This record gives sequence, C-alpha cells and structure tokens, in this order.
Amino acid sequence: MAVQAEWLEKDYYKVLGVAQSATEQEITRAYRKLAKQYHPDANPGSEDRFKEISAAYDVVGDEERRREYDEMRRMGPMAGGMPGGFGGQGGNFRMDDLGDVFGGLFGQSGRRQRRRAERGADLEGQVHLSFEEAVNGVTTTVSLPSQDSCATCKGSGSAPGSETKVCDRCQGLGQIQKNQGMFSIADTCDSCGGRGQVTTKPCSSCRGSGRVASSRQVKVAIPSGVEGGKRIRVPGRGEPGTGGGPAGDLFVVVHVRTDARFGRKGRHLTVNLPISFPEAVLGTTVKVPTLDGSVTLKIPAGSSPGKQLRVAGRGVPASKAHPQAGDLLVKLELEIPTETSEEFLAAVKALAAVSPEAQRDHLEEA
Repeated sequence: MAVQAEWLEKDYYKVLGVAQSATEQEITRAYRKLAKQYHPDANPGSEDRFKEISAAYDVVGDEERRREYDEMRRMGPMAGGMPGGFGGQGGNFRMDDLGDVFGGLFGQSGRRQRRRAERGADLEGQVHLSFEEAVNGVTTTVSLPSQDSCATCKGSGSAPGSETKVCDRCQGLGQIQKNQGMFSIADTCDSCGGRGQVTTKPCSSCRGSGRVASSRQVKVAIPSGVEGGKRIRVPGRGEPGTGGGPAGDLFVVVHVRTDARFGRKGRHLTVNLPISFPEAVLGTTVKVPTLDGSVTLKIPAGSSPGKQLRVAGRGVPASKAHPQAGDLLVKLELEIPTETSEEFLAAVKALAAVSPEAQRDHLEEA
C-alpha cells in the first residue's frame, strides 16, 4: 500500500463534495463539474483550488488508489507508521524501516535517518484535437512544465565556492517528524528539501533550489473515439519520485473541437442531409459525406423530413476496446427554396390542387 502522509490529512471525498460511498460515476460527475467551474482558463486565480480538485480525483477516481486511500483512512495513524504499511508495497518490509519509525517516535537520532522514498506528484496536461483526430485516434505531444538540475550549481543549490551547514530545522536528518497518535510520520524537511544541509550562499541561477524551470514533451497515444472531457492516464510520466520512489502519473484532459458537418452520438457519427420535396416524394440516390470520402445513399420514395437512414461502418472506427465500428446516421431535412420562378410556383399550385390535403378539404366542404 503506497503510503502518503497527505492521505491522512486530506478528505478527498469532501474536496469533491461526495459521500465516501459515492459510485465511480458520481465521483466523475462531481469532478467534471468542479473542474469546469475552477479551471484557471475560465476562472483566473483558482489554480490552487483546481489542483486540489485534480489531486482528489486522481486518488478516489482510480479504483486501486481509492481502495488504498480508504484503507489508510480506516487504519488512521497506524497506516503511516512505516513506508508501505505493515508489509509495504508488495510485502517488502525491511527491519531498518522499523528502526526509522521508532527512531522518530522516541527521538533516537544516533544516525542520520534514511530519506524515505516518496512517489512523485501527478501532473495534468491538456490536448486540443480536431473532430477527425478524436474519431480516428492520434498520437500527439503534450508539453509539460518540468524541473531540471541547475547547470550553475550542478543541483547543489549552493553558489560555486560557497559552504554548507547542517539544517537547523531538521538537524541534518532531512525529515520532519509529525506526531500522529502513538506513531509519527516523517515528511521531507521544507527548509532543506530533504538534503539535511543548507547553503550559506544560495546559487543565483536557481535561488538555492538546485533546480530550474524547463519543459518536456511527452508523446500520448489518443485512442479512436475519445470524447471531450475524457482524462487519459499515462503511468509514470508525472513528476519524478524522491529517494528512489516511483514517478507520478500524467493525466491528459482531452478537448475536442466541433465540426461543421458531423456530430457524435456515442460510437456513431451524425449528419443532416437536405433534400427537395420531389426527392422526398419520388425517392432518389444522393452522395453523402463521410470522414474519408463520400458514399452513395438511396433515399426511399415517400421519405418524411426527420427520417433517419443508416450507413453501416462509417462511424467511429473499430478498436480493441470496441471491435464493432460505429455507423453514420443520416437525418433527412426538407429543403425549401427561397428563390422561385413563375413556372415553379404554378407547378406547386397545381400540385396543391391535387394533394391529399386539398381533397380532404373538398370533402369537408361538401
């Protein structure tokens, strides 16, 4: 069980405004509503709230991590007594872990404690796709903020030639002990960043952090048929872990641009096809657009406006998750001409005189 101190401190269900018994669908619905409300693009200044919402959903929105989170919350401080709980992740418990726990509990500091492995933070990126890219799937690149080792100080945080001293806050341990009932949990020292030492003269390039802001590109495979608002998880492409811990995950939020011709209904594509009155009455054969060319479609005689015809296999392509390709749903729309000639109007009047409606009116008058 991956132990994280913040799991004991933060109620992620409360952050999302749902009950602990909420279903996966209810949690996703609550997240999407809050993410839309507090997204920095729509609500400037809400970055912290948006990150808090995303962090909560990354845990309780994932079935396995939610189970670990619920178990840790149920166990309380006992869950944080040692990395991975009793048995650790995969059952890899080591005796020196026990020494770290009780060393922190009883103030034993005869040796510098081993810096605990911590999982890297999850990251969230955005991709904007065309309608066609979303339907067919695409491999695209996501640009993410990153932190690189400072070239000036080689990652030490100290100006070249300066000295370092033991951190006063953690006394060189690199960790701060937080009491949680009968056990204590060690968090990385916020003064020295876990290094146990601080510099007397910080590096001017990185301001003593040892890292500088940069960006990195991550390739992401977007599956065919993805819909707007979908979050795609890319394992291990988040922030790197510390102390040998695993990297976090990358969650990519998909945005899909609308198309002037086509719409979506699940795995099916939709299109509106205008036809004339004679074509609706007599029937005809027309060309219908698809995402990869046109196809011929037969309009049956006597077709009413609003009638839906189906072109099999011309929707969202088949995939491993969906072996059956979607269809193209064609909705007929009656096209009324705005510019007419005298001959056209005469023909319409003649048609109106012999139409079933005219015959019905004649019988009612008789």
